[in-house]
Amino acid sequence: MDKQDLPVITTQATVLEWLTPTEICHELQIPLQTFYQWRSRGVGPHAYRIGKHLRVSKADFEAWLVLRSDP
Repeated sequence: MDKQDLPVITTQATVLEWLTPTEICHELQIPLQTFYQWRSRGVGPHAYRIGKHLRVSKADFEAWLVLRSDP
């Protein structure tokens, strides 16, 4: 497949927004250490390692919050 034949992805639905652990902690008003403790216990939002950086997709974070809401 030539470079000219590759599809161009331009729809808004295909663009992911990413959050850093610091941004998540700011949103939840928790210490950064709590985020990493949750991560080590497997109870925090799903995170992706992108190079040397840890990121959480905004969609995953919001879904994780919904699962933990009080009824």
